Amino acid sequence: MFEVSVVYLTREVATAEGARTEVLLGRKRTGLGTGRFVGPGGKLEPGETAVDAAVREVREETGLEVAAGDLVPIAEIAYPFVDRPQWSQVSWAFTASRFSGELRESDELEPQWFALDALPLSRMWADAARWLPRALAGEYVAATLTFGAGDAVVAEHWGAALRS
Repeated sequence: MFEVSVVYLTREVATAEGARTEVLLGRKRTGLGTGRFVGPGGKLEPGETAVDAAVREVREETGLEVAAGDLVPIAEIAYPFVDRPQWSQVSWAFTASRFSGELRESDELEPQWFALDALPLSRMWADAARWLPRALAGEYVAATLTFGAGDAVVAEHWGAALRS
């Protein structure tokens, strides 16, 4: 299994009704998951930690800068793909509400802000609805979510951390 880091940046936006939380996602332009909405992220490079990769991937895919100390771990999930083992991965997920820079598109991602209560879960990987709202609400998620053919989660195991 290869390792990936993904980051869900959040911001508070004033509205006529008060304030709402928004989450940065992006439509994948290339690679695994093309066309789906995902958080900025990608594979760890040799010698890189999950935090290092998270900082780098946010910069490369969105133009935004996030400091390592501002990343909050929210999930660690193993994704075995039974029909495509080369896709199997472990994902380290983070959130951050402090970042700087100017949001831009990249070759990998078309970033877009979504209201926390209106995430495009049906346009994300099938696992997202199972864990992402819980993690963004403050619950730390550790799981193994096994994918079968297509975009179907065929087994779930919730529990202890994958790596301490």
